[in-house]
Amino acid sequence: MEEQELFARYRQTHDLALRNEIVERNLHIAAMIAKKFVGRGVEYDDLFQVASLALLKGVDRYDETKGIKFSTFITPTIAGEIKNYFRDRSRLIHLPRNVTELRARAKSAAEELFALEGREPSVSRIAEKIGVSEEEVVSAMEAGGVVSLDRPAGGEEGGGALLELIPDRDDAFDQIEREDVVRAALKELPQKERELVAYRFGQELSQTETAKRMNVSQMYVSRLERKVLEKLRDSLRKSLAE
Repeated sequence: MEEQELFARYRQTHDLALRNEIVERNLHIAAMIAKKFVGRGVEYDDLFQVASLALLKGVDRYDETKGIKFSTFITPTIAGEIKNYFRDRSRLIHLPRNVTELRARAKSAAEELFALEGREPSVSRIAEKIGVSEEEVVSAMEAGGVVSLDRPAGGEEGGGALLELIPDRDDAFDQIEREDVVRAALKELPQKERELVAYRFGQELSQTETAKRMNVSQMYVSRLERKVLEKLRDSLRKSLAE
């Protein structure tokens, strides 16, 4: 069965057997790209696992009706996921010891509170339990994350600019074109997510202040922010693949 026909049938049926067949046919691409990143402090098996997961996700995101070959679409997608893996790994390795310890304490407290109360604890409950401020808890939990679309790393809650975290490729669009893609993607977000973007990235409010404005918990803002940023990453990757 031809590739495009295989994708069309999978799109219609969502048959996992068809998806697995597509993945198996293209595993050599994941292997090839993973090998290019060997020698940077990460074992090939780990890189291949990241590449394979990106391949699996890419199968569901690929649209065969656009006339783009799957290999053309998936190659920068896999490379981007591996680059993100290295970036995330680097951030975790270089987190200050006190931040690392606070992250561990906050996680442990959250698990204990969940076990006791049967529901996910708020940031204020976690902060109260470990004896620190809510801002400290959020900063520790979000360490290594993204704060703004365009401001430099090192903002009040750590991290870097969204555009710095989106994977590059050798023939990628220049900075202005990437920003245009991100702005176009923002227009497609649901109202609640656009509201968050306006507060966090437009007015550059803290997560605490954003939560107050939206009348939600700080944890909700944190999770929604990660969701929005992943959507924007996906939009840019798709654009670069076209």
